[in-house]
This record gives sequence, structure tokens and C-alpha cells, in this order.
Amino acid sequence: MPELAKPGAFGVGTKMDHLAVADRTIGVRFWYPAATAGSSARAVYRHLRALPGQQPLKIEETGRAVADAKPIAGQTFPLVLMSHGYGGWAEHMSRLGETLASRGYVVASIYHGDQPFTDIGSFAASFGGVLVNRTLDQRAALNAVLGGRLAPEIAEQINPNAIGLLGFSMGGYGSLTTAGVVLDPAAPAFAQLSPAMRAQLPIPDPDVASKIKAVVALAPWGGQPGAAVWQDAALASLRKPFLLVAGDQDDVVDYERGVKRLFNAARGTDRYLLVYREAAHNIAGNPVVIPPDADFPTIEFLSDPVWRKERIDMINAHFIGAFLDLELKSEESKRSYLEVPTPFANQGQWPSRFGQTWGGITAGKDQPGYWRGFQRRWARGLELHHKSAGE
Repeated sequence: MPELAKPGAFGVGTKMDHLAVADRTIGVRFWYPAATAGSSARAVYRHLRALPGQQPLKIEETGRAVADAKPIAGQTFPLVLMSHGYGGWAEHMSRLGETLASRGYVVASIYHGDQPFTDIGSFAASFGGVLVNRTLDQRAALNAVLGGRLAPEIAEQINPNAIGLLGFSMGGYGSLTTAGVVLDPAAPAFAQLSPAMRAQLPIPDPDVASKIKAVVALAPWGGQPGAAVWQDAALASLRKPFLLVAGDQDDVVDYERGVKRLFNAARGTDRYLLVYREAAHNIAGNPVVIPPDADFPTIEFLSDPVWRKERIDMINAHFIGAFLDLELKSEESKRSYLEVPTPFANQGQWPSRFGQTWGGITAGKDQPGYWRGFQRRWARGLELHHKSAGE
């Protein structure tokens, strides 16, 4: 694993809470620094994935966190609000959530409870609900956490001046508007919506947006021509440091015309684009043990044709951790993990004499031509691009 994917020094606790939002109830799964010494009762996360025409899949994973462990007292930590993709669940990125908590973050992962569907008509209604509700859910959860209405004993740990948003796919769509980017009601994505639903599309809340200090969007939906939910001028108004993560073969959100457009158009802020070469849409989420009798749609949803999910998970933890440490904790030492010597990892230089072995050490100041924190040969198939505000 790259250097910053390793667990941190804190024990990790977890707790599930629930929040009424309009006529719905959403869940919020917390991971947080906790006193866990002597406890071996690790949390078990369960989810049933059931879609029309597909085999149901029971997902069960034992985490690193301890359920309802006592939060660390006397310290405050940044908050990361996490938001899953369409049809996802709160623990879809539990490994990332636990790793961040172990490194000194409170993570609040929303379970949006997307409306199930059985046919084309109900799918349209379900997806329309996501378009309206993603940002509204994020704002409601953030306000409830900061207001002590969710897990108040955990909320006491939070530094309200250090808040980050992290969203995958539709969660990324919601995160940009939560961070202040105005939606275009005339966008192609909203043509399917009734006038009543279009009127419910969220307008940025300046008070909430002002609390956000950094945004991470993994394979964010909405920038592609068939959706185009934000105009370029609106994207240029984003002032939050921005990390985009995507596969360059993602045909769900259209890497070339969607993700790259977001990266280039958000010229009002400092931003990074981490690229998995040859990867498709599933560049987030836990590596899941897939049963041998699983049908192909299940396999396709949970894995990538080229990349091992374990590897993706570690690389995400490394770069997201570096980015959040820099932006939310002001740890300038983490900038060197993001300002790579070449944007194309395969071109990294780490000379070695014949027969020399490196014993798994990671690149540091003595290997200035290689991506910091990676073992020799192990930063491959990646790109990391950076543009400063104004570029």
C-alpha cells in the first residue's frame, strides 16, 4: 500500500443514527477517533443489494471499528461528510471512512435510501428523486451534525472550521452544489422532471457552503453533455480546494467530456485530478468478496475490468488523506505527496544499480523523481494533474 493508506494512531468507533428529512428518513453512519483499547468486538456491516432482474446479494464485512465506542475526549477533529452513489449505502466506503477516522477525522457517511424501482417508470421517479435530494440530504445531515441533533457525543469532537465533503458519482453531483455551485434548471438532465420537481431543485445555501473547506469528488456525475447540470461560469465560481478522482475509461460520467470538463472549468480554485488509466466507473467503494455464483451485473457493479479494488482503495486513501490533511489540518508536509515530479506515474525516475533491492521502502526526499509515498515500481497506471486558481 502507499504510505498514507496505512491506519493511523487512533482507535476507531462507529455509530449509526437517523434523521427525518421532509417525508423521508436518512441514515448517518459515523466513524470517529475512539477509546478502543482492550476491545475486540469489531462492527459488522451488512447490506442487501437487490435490483430488478438481478440476483440479490448479501454483503457482510467485519470492519476495524468498534460499535458505540467512547469518543476520544479533549480533542477536536475535522469532519468529512461522505455521500454514496445512486443505489449505494452508508458503508459502501467504510474502509476509507475507518482509515480517515484512525488518522484523526470524524466521518459522517449518509445513507440516502434511494427509492427502489421495478420498471422504467419507477426508475425515472427514483432517479429524479436523487437529482433533487442529494444536496438537500447533505445539507440536512451537515446541519444536524453541527447542531448536535445527531450523535451529540461525537459532534463534540468536531472542529466546525474544518469540514470536507466527499462524494462518489451522484454523491459527487450533490457535493458540488452543496459547496455552492449553482445548478442550471435548463440542463438536459432535468428535462425529464415535472415542473413541480424542477422547482424543488436545490439552490446553494451560502451559509452551508461557507462551512465547506474542501471537496473530494470521485467519478462525479453531471458534467457530461447528456447531463450538463452546471454551466462553466457556475463551475468557475467554486472557491473550495477540489480533488477529482476518475477512471479514464468511465463511460457512465464520460471522463473526456464530463470529468475533464469539471477539472478545467473549476478555474476559480486550486484543484487536482487523480486518474486511474483504463479504469471505468467503479473507482470507489470497498473491495467485496463476490460469490462464485454471482451474476454478471453484480460482478460489474462491484469490480473493475482492469484494476484490483483493493489497490484502488489503498491509493484513494493515500491521496484523499494527503489532500484533506493539507486543506483541513494545514499540514504543509502533505503537499509533497500531491505535487508529483511528473503527472504520469509511469515516467517516474528511481534509479537502481544491478541487483539492488529496496525492501519495500517508499519514495521520500531521497527519491525526488518518483511519486512520494509509493514503493519502487508501484506507482504505475496513474496520472495526477494539478491546476492553481486562475489556470
